[in-house]
Amino acid sequence: MASAMVRSGVFAALRRAPKNSPAASKRTFSSSAGHDDAYETAKWEKITYAGIVGCTILGAINLSKGHPHSEDPPVLMASLRLSITDP
Repeated sequence: MASAMVRSGVFAALRRAPKNSPAASKRTFSSSAGHDDAYETAKWEKITYAGIVGCTILGAINLSKGHPHSEDPPVLMASLRLSITDP
């Protein structure tokens, strides 16, 4: 029992020990310190404006083209006859 308490105390002390290795101080997050938020914002703003212009041009081209028209469906004579003979 006493050895378990000593072991847990040693492991707790190791976990609390400061890590002085150079790898521990290196930033490992997805955003690095070298990225500038203003640069990224300006970049995506330009991409957005280019997308708006591109979609507008594509929409104008697609809407300027003709579209197919089909013939009207044939009129059923029975329904026409009933509408004429009804008082």
